[in-house]
Amino acid sequence: MNRSNVHLLDLPDEILFVILKKLDNIDVLYSLFDINNGRLNILVQENIFSNILKFVSIDNTSIIDRFCIDILPRIHHNVKCFIFDPVFMERILLATDYPNLTKLKIVDFQKEIAFNYFTNQSSLRSIFQEQITNLILINNDKGGRRGSSDIYDEGRMECSPKIYTKDVYDHILTFFKNLKKLTIIEPSVMLYPPLSLHYLPSTTFSSPILTHLYININGLHDCLCLLDGRLTKLTTLCVNVYNIDIEISPEIVHNMDKSFNLKCFSLQLFCPSQDYDEIVSLLRRMSNLEKLTLNISIYNRKRFIDVISGADVQHDILNYMPQLRSFTFYICTYVGPVTSPYKLSSEAIQLTLANIRQPHISSMVNYVHSVVHFGEGFRAACSIFSLPFQFDYLQDLGNHFPNIIFSYVTYLLLRDIIPFEHEFLVRIARSFPSLKHLCIYNKKSQVSDGLMTLSSDNCQLHSIIAYPHLTILDIKFSHKDYVEQFLNETKTFVPCLTELEVRVDHLKDITKNFTREETRRNCSNVKKLSTIGPFAHSEDLCHYFPSLYK
Repeated sequence: MNRSNVHLLDLPDEILFVILKKLDNIDVLYSLFDINNGRLNILVQENIFSNILKFVSIDNTSIIDRFCIDILPRIHHNVKCFIFDPVFMERILLATDYPNLTKLKIVDFQKEIAFNYFTNQSSLRSIFQEQITNLILINNDKGGRRGSSDIYDEGRMECSPKIYTKDVYDHILTFFKNLKKLTIIEPSVMLYPPLSLHYLPSTTFSSPILTHLYININGLHDCLCLLDGRLTKLTTLCVNVYNIDIEISPEIVHNMDKSFNLKCFSLQLFCPSQDYDEIVSLLRRMSNLEKLTLNISIYNRKRFIDVISGADVQHDILNYMPQLRSFTFYICTYVGPVTSPYKLSSEAIQLTLANIRQPHISSMVNYVHSVVHFGEGFRAACSIFSLPFQFDYLQDLGNHFPNIIFSYVTYLLLRDIIPFEHEFLVRIARSFPSLKHLCIYNKKSQVSDGLMTLSSDNCQLHSIIAYPHLTILDIKFSHKDYVEQFLNETKTFVPCLTELEVRVDHLKDITKNFTREETRRNCSNVKKLSTIGPFAHSEDLCHYFPSLYK
């Protein structure tokens, strides 16, 4: 067979364009801009390669030098959005003028950035105040950790939420004169200090032009404050609520009129709440809503068997939103306590979902020993949710769940009153392909065919489970069988595991005092080890967890 040699430049412009679009814009411009080839030079100057430029994780300063001296001045009219680390922000923004720049995304933002650059004395003042209408901050200031029992522990913060709100959030809205969209997100499971408007003046965090806001808030009362008239043009509001302990005080809200302008609203509670009635009251003010996203967990309703069903959702919420076109939800009701597992089936809940006029809805029922604010006894966690499952966080999943793929979930909390067997964990790996943070609360020993799954080192009874993206594993409130399950490389493969939370006695037992070969590999990349109980540093420990000491 005759074989012809086809070079990159032999391809037509249309195919070259498709190939280049698959690459990072910075790589395309740095590699091909101003090379001695007219076709490629014209292609890389298309707007699509310079509208959005991402200068993140660049260690080679010569790349920045070339962009600032040679490339940016020649494509400056095309640039609409910059994504960058603060270390290069000033140099890039001052390299030339960008008449069409309106959007910034700052990675690794900390409050010092606001103090140093968001000021009238800053060399960047005119860009920030006159051009930027869309600001995205990946906030790296410490505020707690998602999934932790002390999600927002003010003792661990550098300053209180109220002070942070006044010094940072309020200042941003005041300083950026033309800001219409503000998005503040966390880098991972770590949370940043929340917006806290409780007892602050109604002029705090106010804007006559802001239309889109995405932010973490301290409590539901802060959501009421955001809708009290201080943001008159707001059409999209997305809030994550992590603190449920603060009592809602409607008397401090200055204006409780309906939110007629609001078209899109998202509310996520990452701790169980008693405030179902308050949430319903809040939602009923949004009569013109077109898109609604809810992720809420509710406990202590009027009757201990009072499950939020499809009929409740339709009657309490949807009937008040005639313009609604999109409804994405996960609603979990904690029922109990009861002295024995409550006989409520997923099928019984599923029958009520016909009341919600959506084609793709599912449900599940799991049993747990305890949930935040509960005493002793079993609780049933009864959940209804839309499909596909759109959220990145799911808690209190047990042995029984629908046979679907949870593509977006990165944080998962497993909890049940019966043990999690090997085959269940195989199913978890398949159903949660994006899983990065796994937490297991289960005191029951694993049992398979009457035998403990803690088999001898040379006995391969099960297939190896792969969790290719798992970086954080919390098994400190679990039976030691789960330490064996996840650290033994003949049972589980966790190549990216960098954080481990575990009991010291379980860890020492399963690793045979840090000498066992079968559990060594899965420990080798761990950079952070959080334990219950003290342990002494030793040479064996250092060799077992080499990444701890790098």
